[in-house]
Amino acid sequence: MHRRTLLAAALAGAVVTPAFASGTARAADPGPSVTRTGTTTLDGQALFFVSYDGLVNNNAFQKNGLLTYKGYQYAVWYTADRNAVVGRRALGAGTWSTVKVGHTLRYNDSHNVISMGVSKVDGRLHLNMDSHSDGFTYVKSVAGLMDNPGGLSWTASRFGAPQPTLDGLAPTSQFTYPQFVSTPDGKLQLSYRVAVSGNGRNALAEYDGTKWTNLGEWSGSTGTYTSEHGSSTARNMYLHGIDYDRNGRLHSFFTWREQNGAVMCNSGGITNHDTGYVYSDDRGRTWRNNAGTVVGVTGGSDKVSVTDAGLVVDPLNPDHSLMNQESQFTDSAGRPHAIISYVPGRFGQCTTNYVANRTANGRAFHVRRNAAGTWQKTEIPVPLNSSQRTKLILDKYDNAYAIFPFGRIAGASAASGYTDWRILFDGSGLNAFGEVVIDETRVAQDGVLSFMYQEKSSGTTPSALHVIDFRLPA
Repeated sequence: MHRRTLLAAALAGAVVTPAFASGTARAADPGPSVTRTGTTTLDGQALFFVSYDGLVNNNAFQKNGLLTYKGYQYAVWYTADRNAVVGRRALGAGTWSTVKVGHTLRYNDSHNVISMGVSKVDGRLHLNMDSHSDGFTYVKSVAGLMDNPGGLSWTASRFGAPQPTLDGLAPTSQFTYPQFVSTPDGKLQLSYRVAVSGNGRNALAEYDGTKWTNLGEWSGSTGTYTSEHGSSTARNMYLHGIDYDRNGRLHSFFTWREQNGAVMCNSGGITNHDTGYVYSDDRGRTWRNNAGTVVGVTGGSDKVSVTDAGLVVDPLNPDHSLMNQESQFTDSAGRPHAIISYVPGRFGQCTTNYVANRTANGRAFHVRRNAAGTWQKTEIPVPLNSSQRTKLILDKYDNAYAIFPFGRIAGASAASGYTDWRILFDGSGLNAFGEVVIDETRVAQDGVLSFMYQEKSSGTTPSALHVIDFRLPA
């Protein structure tokens, strides 16, 4: 389908779904299902305040706020007295051991999350926290802590002192959105944004077991974007994630946010537009569009730009309150999938209040590349009832699961071509505030969907923080 036809369809709120090409699913494979197996409490009185419509302990863009490694699960959060805490438990255990890492949250800003990563090359746990377009705090464990959790005690002495740099490396004075990702060769990479919303660049740093190296920026903020309403000459790329598949390819979906509100129909919306996709086959050094054309080099003068061809996989103008930093996952064949959400055109062609319009009429969509290399998109028939983000995971049979705000879970089967979305768990009894933090690493390790959520509260009254587990098809 021609791009102009695609654009017209997207603006009208249509779902563009080229003919389905079968993937890896077989008729005998089970469809999606979830069986609740237990809930544990991390903190009965965790820090609670609402900013940017979210919570600092439960922002869906955290990578990772919850992770699993070698039979143990790890979680990070801020306590009611603002202390940064990391907890661990053996998988299936009902209680968590906790350690304060020596840092207290500076501001009531929900962007200032804690993210974790594991450097497999030396068995360290890494934490990056408390940053929103300024400095950050970094803490790492002793070597080998993650390799021998049963034999090493969980105490503060296992962690180094908090630092304002990555062991002396200060990549930028305006740092936001830390996302750790383990490389196929055992190193650890840190994705982050340089500068500010609407005028920022994505960058990577890498830890090799000895030192951190700044690889540099790979997305650009310059170039002219023009909508039917006006133009903008500065922006930032918001990532839906950054993930290696089992074959070593690094995938990233994204959306652009423009600096100039003149590109919108109404100042009450948000300037996010288009869903794009890039990948790298050389550990994030070189970035390619869906056709395989190089569109950016990390640390070089050629950065991924809004003017590059072949980036957009689902076009949408800035008038529909498209969400940034939603979710992505790769299937067993390394094919990329994403969740995006916005207000479809059938509810109007101009959102005037981002929160109210998304809450009233927002819908989530499953976007994926099929076996034929064609992009497909399916609306998930579950109203958002929230302005916030939905998360995505795939099980061992490539069935897809969307985890909505308030802990609701919907699923669709690979065998149907992801056309049979339905609610599997309605979130009853959780009293969850909104977004949840998914353990993306656990699904492949023991077939469990595990997520962290915080109970609703008001003002700054602390509330309980939990982890809930669901068994997926065996």
